Formats: sequence, structure tokens, C-alpha cells
Amino acid sequence: MANTQIAAARAGTVTDAMERVAEREHRDSEFVRKQIADGQAVIPANRHHDALDPMIIGREFATKVNANIGNSETTSDLETELEKLHTAVHYGADTVMDLGTGSDLDEIRETHLEYSPVPLGTVPLYEAVKRAGSPEDLTPELLLEVIEKQARQGVDYMTIHAGILAEHLPLTDGRKTGIVSRGGSIMASWMETHGEQNPLFQVYDEICEIFAEHDVTFSLGDSLRPGCLADTCDEAQYAELDTLGELTRRAWDHDVQVMVEGPGHVPMNKVAENVERQQSICDGAPFYVLGPLVTDIAPGYDHITSAIGAAMAAQAGAAMLCYVTPKEHLGLPTEEDVRDGLAAYRIAAHAGDVGNGRPGARDWDDALSEARYEFDWREQFALALDPDRAREYHDQTLPEDNYKDARFCSMCGVEFCSMRIDQDARDLESGEMAALETTTDLEASAAAAVNLPPVGTHDSSGDFLELADSIGDDAARGRSSEDSSTQGASDD
Repeated sequence: MANTQIAAARAGTVTDAMERVAEREHRDSEFVRKQIADGQAVIPANRHHDALDPMIIGREFATKVNANIGNSETTSDLETELEKLHTAVHYGADTVMDLGTGSDLDEIRETHLEYSPVPLGTVPLYEAVKRAGSPEDLTPELLLEVIEKQARQGVDYMTIHAGILAEHLPLTDGRKTGIVSRGGSIMASWMETHGEQNPLFQVYDEICEIFAEHDVTFSLGDSLRPGCLADTCDEAQYAELDTLGELTRRAWDHDVQVMVEGPGHVPMNKVAENVERQQSICDGAPFYVLGPLVTDIAPGYDHITSAIGAAMAAQAGAAMLCYVTPKEHLGLPTEEDVRDGLAAYRIAAHAGDVGNGRPGARDWDDALSEARYEFDWREQFALALDPDRAREYHDQTLPEDNYKDARFCSMCGVEFCSMRIDQDARDLESGEMAALETTTDLEASAAAAVNLPPVGTHDSSGDFLELADSIGDDAARGRSSEDSSTQGASDD
């Protein structure tokens, strides 16, 4: 029997990882075990990733958020990559995917795994193409070699584009944007060149054996996801989804955990349909969605267009959201773009949890609302999703310390602040309105850790930056902000 989380769960064993997850989610460890055993949730936890603090992804648990990082040919510095990892974790990423395509991939990946407290995902196809020299020169043997190496290094989950088949390719001919998944386009090019079936599909059972040996979780790639609203829910997308359902069950037969990746561009009226269809076809395996973007008209604001769809997907049952930054479709994100993207997605994830009535999820909202009504500015900042941003915006117009005790802000001023007027009315002895009480105790909340402040619960900034300092030099510190940016969210 494989030594994996799902194998242990099926055998009735509650592992240390399951105990830790139960603690973080405020759930019973036996409930966690059963969810893992049934394939309804995953704990991405490669046994070689010693720095990992285990977490769980599943529709019955708090919604999680992934951030993509990675180098390119022009940004291949180890210090820069560590800064990216720190930025993602600091702003609340629950997992991180390294989509690097530049130099020193092994050294960067191994260093990430040495220091990352969150699960690390990869797309091994990228390294395989880099080693082969072109998509057409890929071989099944090379793909297995790269996958096995990354599994030995400690990668917790891998996107495997095994669901796109040769018979699916003609179904994309009438699309507006063709195949927008990088991995999907690579596999399609290989199949068109060689006239053979997808090599990842051909060696899928061998991949399952590697994953079972090291306890790597599948993230089955949506190679034919729609890249625009016009291509949503078409034959190509749904044909691949049917294959992903079959691949899910085959992985479970090998005692390997599975989550399934979801579509990129979906109008609002089709979001729930996409989630429900995936849950049905894939027998409840966790759904990991990119966005989805609910409109195509807002370049520069796609963290907003996608966060709208992400919140709807989370409420419909999606288990993890892959963030999108304002630079989506336009360029390589900067650190500030990453901050904005993660804020948008933490909001979407939390909104989904509140909408689904997750235990204690709304306590954070209530506590902040009480601080706002009491004009407790310092507490309001401390409870904010991004405390620095909230304080910065307040202090742009009222920076002095005495305004931290003021019963107004610069939006309404003294005379027109509705909450001050309401408080004064309630203080009138002759009035009938009673004083309001603040009763929310976050320390006693039943909410999962990700639904309680602070957001960056894994922030090991000292470790990250100390290591970065030991690696870097003054010249490296002088790079532009673009050089310390992250990969785009849709690259997998």
C-alpha cells in the first residue's frame, strides 16, 4: 500500500498532518480523515518537504488562495525568487506555485522547499521543455524523469496536463482564442507534430506510481479552459473535463490525492454551472479555479474581474482560488501587483466562506465593524486585511496621532459622520434608541485560521530575508521592481 495521506485515511489512520489541519480549521480530526479518505479534500504534503506546515484544500473547509511565482530568462536570481516567496506568504498565499522557466531551476526549487512553510506546486512540463529544447522534442521518458526528480526534491503538488487528448484538438477550431493554457498548447503542438496521443496520458499510471511513492498531489491541468467568454462551456472544455474525471478515479486507485483545475473566463451566469459540473464529473475532488474572469473588457483590472468570479466560485463549492493580478494579459507583475492580487483573492475567498456559513467566518467582519463603529482606529487598522494599506489611506488626510481618537474621518468630516450622529442620538436620555454593544471575541472564534487576522499566518520574513541577504549583494538590491516580479497567474 502507498504511504500517502489518502492511503492512511482509508486505513482509518489520523496522521500528524491531519491533526495539524484539524487544529488550523477548528474541525474534528476524524472529519478531516474521512474527507481525505473519500477524495473530497487533499493535504498536499510531500514527505520530503520538511519546512511544511500542513494545510487542507476541500469544499468543506475554508477556501484557500494560491499565488504563482517563478523566474524567466531575464529574472533568474535566487535572491529575487526568495523575495517573491516571502511576498506571497506575507500577503496571505496558502500555497505557492513555482512556474519558473529560467536558469538555476533546481537550486531555486530546492531553496524554496527548504524555507517555504506553505505547499509548493510546479508544472514539470516547463522544465522538461527547457531540457528538450522544444515541445516537439519531448519524450515520455524525459517527462517521467523530470517528474520523479521534482517529487524527490519535495514538490507537494504538480500540474499534469494529461487530460487534453488528440481527439479534443479539432473541437478548438471554432474558438476565438484557441488554446490559452501554456501546458495545453505545448501538448497540442506535440500531438500535432507526432500524430500520437498525449504522452502524459500515455504514462499516467507511471506518474501515479511516482506520486504514490513520494505523496505528491495531482493538480490535473485544464489544458482546454476558455480564454474568453465566447469559448466558455464549449465542447473542448467539457470533453477534457470528462477525461479529468476518469484520471481522478485512476489516481485514487493508486492511493494518490487529486485536485482538478478549472476554467479561466466564465460569465457570471455560468460560474456555478462550471463548479457543479466539475464536482459531479470528478466525484467531488477539490476544484482549483483560476478566477474565473467574468468579463473580458478590463485589462489592468483583471484582479477585480476575476475576484468577482472567484467569490462566486467559492460560494458554489470551489476549494482553492488561483490569484490574478492587475497585470494579467499585460505583463510581468510587480510586488505591488502581487499585493493587490492577493488582497482581491483573500477577499473573494473570505466572502465565499461567509456566504457558505463556514463556522466563525463572519466573526472577523463583526469585530472590524464594531471597531469601526466605536471609532477605534488602531483596532480597525489591526483587523484590516491589509493593515498597512488601511492606515496609509487614513493618514493621507488625517496623519496626526490625535486623529486616531477622532469620531470622524475625512470623507464625511465632523458634522456629517453618520456613526457619530447615531451614537449621539443613542446617548440622549430622552431617546428610545439603546446603546450598541461590542461583543465579538476573535480569540474564542470557531473560524479557520485563514478567516482570522492576521492574514499572513505563515510569515517567516526573518528567515526569508536573512537568507536573501546572505545570498544577495548590493548590485542585486539595485534591480528595478520589474526584476522582482512574479509570474502571471494564467501561465500553467
